[in-house]
Amino acid sequence: MDVTNANWRKSTRSGGSGGNCVEVADNLPGVVLVRDSKDPDGGTLSFGTGAWRAFVGSSYCDHRAGAQG
Repeated sequence: MDVTNANWRKSTRSGGSGGNCVEVADNLPGVVLVRDSKDPDGGTLSFGTGAWRAFVGSSYCDHRAGAQG
């Protein structure tokens, strides 16, 4: 998959401490990419947009319910 046109942004849930951060690119049609901000040339995960929405939605619900991971 060609990711040269991906516009990466740091997750709003990563915080600013420089620790465990992920970057997300959601500007490509039909796919959302995720990578480790500390290793931008390392592996990249790809999700279909529906799968990504389901993941974010369930994570948000878990967070609101006070789930701990």
